[in-house]
Amino acid sequence: MIKLDRRAFLKGAGATGASCALTGVIPGSIAAVGAPALSGSAEAVPSICEMCSTRCPISARVVDGKTVFIQGNAEAKAFGGKVCARGGAGHSLLYDPQRIVKPMKRVGERGEGKWQTISWEQAYSEIATKLNELKSKYGPETVVFSSKSGSEHTHIFNMANAFGSPNTFTHLSTCPGGYEVAAHAIYGTKLKRDLSNSKFIINFGHNLYEGINMSETRALMTAQMDKHAKLVVFDPRFSVVASKADEWYSVRPGSDVAVALAISQVLIADNLYDKAFVERYVDGFEQFAAQVAGYTPEWAQQLSDVPAKDIRRIAHELAKAAPHAVVDFGHRSTFTPEEFELRRAIYAANVLIGNFERKGGLYTGKKASSYNKFAGAEVAPSLANPGVKIPKPEAKRIDQLDEQYALTWKMGGVYQSIIDTVETGKPYPIHGWVMTRTNPMQTVTDRSKVERVLKQMELVVCCDLYVSETAAFADYILPECTYLERDEEIADKSGKNPGYYVRQQVVDVIGEAKPAWQIFRELGIKLGLQAYYPWDNIQTLQLAQLNKDDALLKLIKTKGYVSYGKPLMLREPQMVADFVAAYPGARVADEDGTYGSAVKFKTPSGKIELYSAEVEAMAPGRGLIAYHDVKLKQPDELYFIQGKVAVHTNGATHNVPMLANLMSDNAVWIHPQTAAKYGINSGDSIRLTSSVGSEIGHALVTKGIRPDTVFAYMGFGSKNKELTRASGKGLHCGNLLPHATAPVCGMCVHTTGVKLEKA
Repeated sequence: MIKLDRRAFLKGAGATGASCALTGVIPGSIAAVGAPALSGSAEAVPSICEMCSTRCPISARVVDGKTVFIQGNAEAKAFGGKVCARGGAGHSLLYDPQRIVKPMKRVGERGEGKWQTISWEQAYSEIATKLNELKSKYGPETVVFSSKSGSEHTHIFNMANAFGSPNTFTHLSTCPGGYEVAAHAIYGTKLKRDLSNSKFIINFGHNLYEGINMSETRALMTAQMDKHAKLVVFDPRFSVVASKADEWYSVRPGSDVAVALAISQVLIADNLYDKAFVERYVDGFEQFAAQVAGYTPEWAQQLSDVPAKDIRRIAHELAKAAPHAVVDFGHRSTFTPEEFELRRAIYAANVLIGNFERKGGLYTGKKASSYNKFAGAEVAPSLANPGVKIPKPEAKRIDQLDEQYALTWKMGGVYQSIIDTVETGKPYPIHGWVMTRTNPMQTVTDRSKVERVLKQMELVVCCDLYVSETAAFADYILPECTYLERDEEIADKSGKNPGYYVRQQVVDVIGEAKPAWQIFRELGIKLGLQAYYPWDNIQTLQLAQLNKDDALLKLIKTKGYVSYGKPLMLREPQMVADFVAAYPGARVADEDGTYGSAVKFKTPSGKIELYSAEVEAMAPGRGLIAYHDVKLKQPDELYFIQGKVAVHTNGATHNVPMLANLMSDNAVWIHPQTAAKYGINSGDSIRLTSSVGSEIGHALVTKGIRPDTVFAYMGFGSKNKELTRASGKGLHCGNLLPHATAPVCGMCVHTTGVKLEKA
């Protein structure tokens, strides 16, 4: 095992490059230093950040007509009234000379970088004509639509369904999909972590101190600093969260699942699990216990390099802290094709310690409708679902070709199935691709395949802020305005109690950019789909959401974030007692002082399922959580893994000037033993070669990585030379990762084998 004292050892630095010469970018007279005064609100406006997918509540205002000051919204207590480095850099988007502010049409070869500025009317007319032509000639299902999750995808997907295409994809299978699909398979719903109240936390590569989620990151800090929780981290590299842990184990890439299963084996074999909880709420325990009986710590040690005695001790410590303990189900860290089994194995350990709806454990969000039933009163308003019902498209989705992905079809889909379908023509050909704020050239594996697929399309439309690496291959680029320049509908932010927040415009729109809701409404109408747009603008949509309650809309807009009622966890006696005391008409508590009898699960059995007949029917042999051996590299190769950094968001922010200045390159982490073998020193140019591509980067020699593994932060190395800052520098991870999809959950696999050499 690698041993390393906790310390900070990374430094990120870099410089921006020159701006690109594009016809639709911000004019130099506006972008230059000393530009005209910034027009917007000098008073603080509550809104929502969008520098990452967390979308933290913020407050922003224009300062002296020159810049925008952004801070957290103090009304959102869990977020601490703070923003991260990315959130604080939001103003850097506004006058960026590489930002697109006018619609653009390709006039050269696809990917050549030749564009013509056009009007919105021309863009809508030509795109609508081409889409309807494809619909008439091949069928509406032959056009796919993709978006990052959040406010953007609602409007583009509604337009897609009204157009008649079932093929809508979020970024789920490239980022959070594994833990969401696994949660639905076991619990029947998404779950939340109560990290701030945990006494003991086990973490499998969920680096919350770099892949920052403000509420969860602060919750982890609270648990460690205020509650003195113990943190144990399993990660092949010495990440920032590992550096703050009580124990770090440099687990072999792809072996996390073995460690998680061994923890469950100890909990059962040593009689440490919560028998009452299992008997009352769990289905399939006997099958699971029989399956994991052979997954001993000694077995896991052989696969993971984690000492058996430590796995056994950690399992005992976890049980001792239960139920106020959690095995973090993670986020974007797909080190293995067995992503589905890893996340299920993690959930299984949580099940065994009975931490569901307990402080420091896992819980479900309490939206207004269910919360009000418990309270026996209308404590919180419920959002309406305004609009016209859209008929379900007749064709099957392209990812329905394989039944094992059935759980993903309504959860964002298998994004990379677009690539497979275009290359094979099965189940039917794809001729068009419309996307908003998504960059598959960076986030989907095997960049060369993605490029080939884009070049085969008869129509590619990208809605974005920049000419991203993907947008460079579009026929039309539609400029969306930044989050500081637009209003959006009310969003549900419920946790232990109901809550809502709203994005509001802070700055006047620059150029001709538009919000996504307006772009896809206007394009939808141009397609002849006006019957599906009964609302005229975002304000009428907001009112419709709130059942025309103008006073409520004013309250939410004034505060930006509104929370209702008392926090409630159904199996936490003191929280239930406080809840009952607060509401005279509240549901009577059970004899044990909880709402345990009200706990239900949206699974076929109505219980937590450690064996899933549904999954077994979808993917024979997968109904039971089990270890499946995988081969991620050849004997003469190193493991290549990648992940997030605190100042950038996946493949989205690397061209933002302020953030590019903070970090403009992604050094490759190499262990000193490995570096010595190849004669490599820190700063040397190195080449990594995989089965699908080759990339040149520079070395960072550090003990913070396993000798058999190399690591790089993702999102760098764009091949689009029109963007010349951090996005165009460094090593391109997607160019090294082969096209591989994990069973059942459909995740892109982010680990492969590479050969290392000095360049």
